[in-house]
Amino acid sequence: MKDLTEQETIRRNKITLNKKLGIKSYTNKKEITNSAKNLFELFSQFSREELESKNSVISTYGRLMNRRGPFIEIKWEEFRIQLYINKKMDEKLFYFTSNLDIGDIIWAKGLVIKTMTNELAIKTSEIELMSKSLKVLPEKYHGLVDVEERYRHRYVDLITNDSVREIFIKRSIIIKEVRKFFDEQEYLEVDTPILSSVSSGASAKPFITHYNALDTEFYLRIATELPLKKLIVGGLSKVYEIGRLFRNEGIDTTHNPEFTTIEFYEANTDMWQMMSHTESLFKRLAKLLNMYEFEYQGIPINFNNEFKKIEMCEAVSRVTGFDVKNAEEQEIIKFVKKEKMKIESFFKKGHLINLIFEEKIEKTLINPTFVYGHPIEISPFAVKSKDNPNFTERAELFINGREYANMFTELSDPIDQLERFKSQLSERDSGNLEANQIDWDFVKALEYGMPPTGGCGIGIDRLVMLFTKQISIREVLLFPHMKNK
Repeated sequence: MKDLTEQETIRRNKITLNKKLGIKSYTNKKEITNSAKNLFELFSQFSREELESKNSVISTYGRLMNRRGPFIEIKWEEFRIQLYINKKMDEKLFYFTSNLDIGDIIWAKGLVIKTMTNELAIKTSEIELMSKSLKVLPEKYHGLVDVEERYRHRYVDLITNDSVREIFIKRSIIIKEVRKFFDEQEYLEVDTPILSSVSSGASAKPFITHYNALDTEFYLRIATELPLKKLIVGGLSKVYEIGRLFRNEGIDTTHNPEFTTIEFYEANTDMWQMMSHTESLFKRLAKLLNMYEFEYQGIPINFNNEFKKIEMCEAVSRVTGFDVKNAEEQEIIKFVKKEKMKIESFFKKGHLINLIFEEKIEKTLINPTFVYGHPIEISPFAVKSKDNPNFTERAELFINGREYANMFTELSDPIDQLERFKSQLSERDSGNLEANQIDWDFVKALEYGMPPTGGCGIGIDRLVMLFTKQISIREVLLFPHMKNK
């Protein structure tokens, strides 16, 4: 064990002293009549005189956060309550209390009263130590402020920063409401494997692990798309899954290699229906959280209006000054080079159009906007557009310059799908390490027949970032991964 600080040594010595005095430093379950939250709900409306006449004796528990004269303040969750210990009435109890440390978890029993300043308190007749805190909490007025330490020791962050607790409570509320939204529409929630023998369903670099029992390399899933579409083939008309995905890529304010999504698929629908579902879901969350209009990173966001829809090539053409959909590849390359954009070795016309969109247009999409009509090169699972087979029925939702959802009219033709997979392999050979592998079982599933299907994926973490107004994705992950010290 590393060297202890002076305070840590003192606290450990108190455990030894407690043993000599017959005091347990770590106890089992205690009888609790009221939580701190419940105390406020039941008693805050009464006057001092009314509480005195009620003579209500309760027991509760919490973490010792502060002491001031005859009062000590305990907290559990976001609720705080004062304990009043009168030295003249119980000198032994007062002495025991004076030996407690900030951070200790204690049980208390006593009479509910109001102080001279009209605050709720417990006139304490019994106190027991439930769990001795051997570490010193951060300074009480500022909490834990070092960002890396907050992420690395989230449990301390939650103790000292009530605003952090609120973020994760809201995250839970959002996920519950997402579930409720799809359950009400009779979608079936399912679980599909996290480990897969094929890395497919998205353009991403996978994590690789070894499956000892099968003596085979497996991948942590980068998407739930293909297993969910297999379920549509199997006759489940509406399915969704909320779960973790894993992409062995970089970390920044909006990307984390381990993240949560919802993907949902519905038979006999298309991209347009998925847009409608997505818009309805976002507006429902805005209503639930009373956030139809708010500022995110200083920029006004408005959910009152119908979400805007723009066609990708039309938007890119306005930037370039020529019709990119019908332009020659060399003309687009000339524009890209002039703008000093990086061209990868595997880029074709569709990649270049998407590059211009990402560099010039994406950041300008502030209020909710669907962008549709993506090139086939970047959309291996979407149906070809009826108007031009070089483009697809795919759309993405952007808010404040970030992507929040990705939706398709799903490709159901197994022959076309196999050709798309082969094109992905060609990209991989040309240097695109994020290209899909061929999922032969998925091709086989399509050979049994999949009805026309709409599908969509939404990033839960970014959704929570938006509705909690957070800049970094790590603020909405309870335990983000950190480099070892």
